[in-house]
Amino acid sequence: MMELKTDASMDAMRLPGRVVAEALAAVREAAKPGVTPQDLDAVAHGVLREAGATSPFLGYRPSFAPVPFPAVLCVSVNHAIVHGIPTSRPLRDGDLVSADFGALLGGWAGDAAVSFTVGTPRPADLRLIATAERALAAGIEAAVVGNRIGDIAHAIGTVCREAGYGIPHGFGGHGIGRQMHEDPSVPNEGRPRRGVPLRHGMVLAIEPMVIGGGTDDYVTTADGWTLCTTDGSRAAHAEHTVAVTHDGPRVLTSL
Repeated sequence: MMELKTDASMDAMRLPGRVVAEALAAVREAAKPGVTPQDLDAVAHGVLREAGATSPFLGYRPSFAPVPFPAVLCVSVNHAIVHGIPTSRPLRDGDLVSADFGALLGGWAGDAAVSFTVGTPRPADLRLIATAERALAAGIEAAVVGNRIGDIAHAIGTVCREAGYGIPHGFGGHGIGRQMHEDPSVPNEGRPRRGVPLRHGMVLAIEPMVIGGGTDDYVTTADGWTLCTTDGSRAAHAEHTVAVTHDGPRVLTSL
């Protein structure tokens, strides 16, 4: 069931949103060659503790998962698309990292993701990341009162397809509020003027994911969580928690 948030509730959601933004900034700063994804998880956990927040990721177990998620941060490296469990393998120069993080504070949730390169970037990776970010910006721009969910989906999908990239089938954004995942779902591709009407007080986690090889296919690894490209090409992920308001979209997970 979809809940429309009050103005006071949207203000309150800015608190976990800021924690999310601070954690992702700290993770990005710490990501150097030789640092492990588990080290990055520890950095994010430290930001949570300092803020007095908790994690909606740690211990989360949806129906598809064989085990609860064991970390506060998803770290997806190179051909991993999303839901990467942090490992002890050190990051290498040129790796592409997608970090996804959530926080619970004051009874509200925040969720965001960012992709970046470690050390010397590959030009192809920079184009891939820039496309994910442009798709996110297009989705946010479409998140206005009077539009529909399909307008967000269409805006995201148009940017990704025009760049020649794939979109993992069946994965996208979601409503967010008291819980990390709420109605409605927010696809990363769709038809304009279709779907749930956007109303003041809706809060959405908008999160395009792009596959560099152009295919929409993916596989789930043996850990039951990490989604990887089937062709070995690299992927990128960008996400913000966004409130739909009469004054336009309000990003709640910015610094």
